[in-house]
Formats: sequence, C-alpha cells, structure tokens
Amino acid sequence: MCPLDEWSAPHVAVVLDKQLKRQISVDGAEYTVAVDPEGIRLTGKGKRKPEVELRWHDLLSGEAAMTVALNASLSKLQPVRDAATGQAPGRPSSRAPRKRAR
Repeated sequence: MCPLDEWSAPHVAVVLDKQLKRQISVDGAEYTVAVDPEGIRLTGKGKRKPEVELRWHDLLSGEAAMTVALNASLSKLQPVRDAATGQAPGRPSSRAPRKRAR
C-alpha cells in the first residue's frame, strides 16, 4: 500500500457558493472571469460592466444558444461603421456641415 493512498480522498466536486474570479488573456487583451452560483461574467480588465454575461438557467434552457444565433444574424444585417466617424456609410453626420471658402 502506497503512503499517498491513505491521504487521497474520493474526487468530490466542491459546491459553488460564492464568487470565484480569475484573470485571463484573450488575443492580448486582459479579462476577468467571474463564476458564481447565478452564472458567469467576462469583464474587460479595469472595466465595471461585463462584456458577456451568461446565466446558468439560460445555458441549460437553450436560451443562450438562441441569443448567440440572434446576435449573429443581427450583426450581419447592420451596416459596417466608418472607423473615423463612427457613422454608417452614406448616413449624414450629426455635426453641422462646414462652410465652403469663397
């Protein structure tokens, strides 16, 4: 009998009763992942508002998959925004037009 056999306990999952936070890096960007009894949140480092929030109930019911599919289909319909102005192409800017020099 190995001495470690005396100390090893059966593998039992630990109940998630409080929030667990970890830091991750995705494509060079830093994020905080928070897992708690209600769900999981992914927040950009230094930010307060989560970029992604998923509730366990939504994941198990299939609502999360429907939300992902809906967001993907809506993003295909939205026009690409101009990086300089932040406006959709062909859409007038909210700023007043400049007067031409005569």
